[in-house]
Amino acid sequence: MAQETHYQILEVTETATQAEIKRAYRRLAKQFHPDRQPDAASHEQIARINTAYEVIGDPSRRSHYDQQRQGIVSTDPSASATQRGQRTADLQNLYRRQRQATQSSEVQVDAWLKLVYAPVDRLVAKIMSPLKGEIRKLSADPFDDELMEAFQAYLDQCRIWLEQAQTKFQSMANPANTAGVAADIYHCLSQLEDGIDEIERFTFSYEESYLHTGQELYRIARQLRQEAKERVKQLG
Repeated sequence: MAQETHYQILEVTETATQAEIKRAYRRLAKQFHPDRQPDAASHEQIARINTAYEVIGDPSRRSHYDQQRQGIVSTDPSASATQRGQRTADLQNLYRRQRQATQSSEVQVDAWLKLVYAPVDRLVAKIMSPLKGEIRKLSADPFDDELMEAFQAYLDQCRIWLEQAQTKFQSMANPANTAGVAADIYHCLSQLEDGIDEIERFTFSYEESYLHTGQELYRIARQLRQEAKERVKQLG
């Protein structure tokens, strides 16, 4: 008997869109979650579902998987974690170039604080402030589709705000004597990006460890934001 494919495990066709795969994974994770239906829960089935989604839920890994099944030899594309690392490396290189290219002056500092720091800080606040309330609303029944859709809408909006903050952060080189503030902001944005990724994984798998990790990353981001504020005060 042929081994089930990842598509068969997630009960989707091989031409399914990424959105359809994501919805199928969430449906199955809910179906077999121990807190939802203890009698029907199967640790082995959950493991198979998670493994299948880890592969075909990521476009690059899905492409490689499809090529392997067709007998096409190709190099393994970067998995999502590697892509995240490359993205971080690119931002670090950009940050270093900004520091090297910048001359410090009071005018430049004031302009950077007004045009970069302030709007980025406001966007960061928009991302972080609602989290506790959104989790509290979802905790009423995480398996309720309407509550989950509302929570996912919050995460989608967070990604929009985060992208706006990252774009604004890169729009202007920071003066040398604001390097500490810029470093705190850069790491704050990185922590938020990883935190959103972890929390989103919870919305598909219902594994609370992802939610806890995401909350911890948000906490670190909140601390970095506060450190940036203290550095800004020292500039004055």
